[in-house]
Amino acid sequence: MPLSWFACANCGFWQHHFAPPDCPVCSDVRNDLPADGWRFLPEHEVAAMHEGDAREVAPGLWAFTTRPALGLAGTGWLIVREGGNIAFEAAPYYSDAMLDRIATLGGVAFLSASHAHGYGALFQLQRRFDPAIVAIQRDDLSMTKAFRVTAPFDDVLELAPGYTLHHVGGHYAGQACLHDAPGGRLFCGDMFKIDQDGDGRSQSISSHKAFHKDIPLTHAELRRYRDTIAPLPFDALLTPFEYAPDIGRDTALAALDEGLARAPGVKRLPL
Repeated sequence: MPLSWFACANCGFWQHHFAPPDCPVCSDVRNDLPADGWRFLPEHEVAAMHEGDAREVAPGLWAFTTRPALGLAGTGWLIVREGGNIAFEAAPYYSDAMLDRIATLGGVAFLSASHAHGYGALFQLQRRFDPAIVAIQRDDLSMTKAFRVTAPFDDVLELAPGYTLHHVGGHYAGQACLHDAPGGRLFCGDMFKIDQDGDGRSQSISSHKAFHKDIPLTHAELRRYRDTIAPLPFDALLTPFEYAPDIGRDTALAALDEGLARAPGVKRLPL
């Protein structure tokens, strides 16, 4: 079998491989194994089954999603800016039309993601736009076989003036967030899970190692989250799955403080 890209039919994680023996995301404690065994979809099969959508959710901020849902069904964010666009996280798959839309918006100059749950089809963005900077925190490099990391980083990396990656760990060893100072936004990865209603209004907020497995973070992990984001001003929170313009730094810090004030445990804090 020739070397190609394959998506896990269970979670959507992509591997550049001959024939993947298993999926490192599904095999991890944070996810469930597929009940019917491994099935890996070659890129041409995914292309035949999926399209996608692009929408501008705020001025200069675009969300790219795959339709129908694939795997974890994350969102690819694109910040359109002078000096080069920034893509953070990736959609599970990009159709030609989605890639063409990104091209008309100016392509991708800087590419990054918080951790493996947000990688999506990041390899497609690298393959099409060849950004010089593809930044992943060093502790998660083992999960990046589908694409080439050009800028591994330690604790902090400024992608562009005002756009800074911060290593936070916790949910994943190499998890990082992106602080968008000009936009007043924090792309937080899975530091937080936001439950929203059908109109996109945020209902509750939580932090977790693995929410559906009820595995909580330790106090040290929550404290690291807090220490990292406390100095960062933001009025909107973006996970790989939710856009929450109604959650700013004060609310995020209050959620972490609530978790630090009790025994570790997974809890949705009503908003």
